[in-house]
Amino acid sequence: MANNLLIPSIYLFIGLGNPGRDYRYTRHNIGFICIDKLSEILNIKINRVKNKTLYGDGLSNTNKVIIAKPQTYMNLSGKAVTSLVQYYKVPLNQVLIIHDDIDLPLGTIRIRPSGSSGGQKGINSVIQMLGTDQFPRMRIGIDRPPGKMNPETYVLQRFTEKEAEILDEIIDRSCKACLAFMDQGIDQTMNQFNQSLPEIK
Repeated sequence: MANNLLIPSIYLFIGLGNPGRDYRYTRHNIGFICIDKLSEILNIKINRVKNKTLYGDGLSNTNKVIIAKPQTYMNLSGKAVTSLVQYYKVPLNQVLIIHDDIDLPLGTIRIRPSGSSGGQKGINSVIQMLGTDQFPRMRIGIDRPPGKMNPETYVLQRFTEKEAEILDEIIDRSCKACLAFMDQGIDQTMNQFNQSLPEIK
């Protein structure tokens, strides 16, 4: 009798952001920051390029894992996502898009299995290119801009000193949510991680 072998699953994690030194560590790039940390945790080097996307692949337990950072700028993120999904034949329920959200308090994580873009231009591009909104995403809160500041100006600024104090904790929790997404499924991950961090004192 043949041995029952585990068939490995494939997971794709894509952080949204803007390429280039000028945008590094800005609020809009929290998806990139999360992917960089996930690269360290999983020991997967992001050292390959395909269709204007930096990415790497490796194994986590029995799962094949691809982690990626589109280099097309936020508003055209859908091109990179679609290319990787099609090339690796990743089921959409095993794709997790990670991005910033100004409508959530800083550090709050909201994982959803599907839904509209909520005005986030990168997610809107992904929906348009895939032709569906039926894919999981993780929104990481960056807070609303103060006063009457233009949101587009706000998201392209670097985190303040106070915000930076808890940024490591935010990224750590986000990466743990990614691992739980693979190991436990999206329902348990939502129950565990869709919570707010304590307010900054």
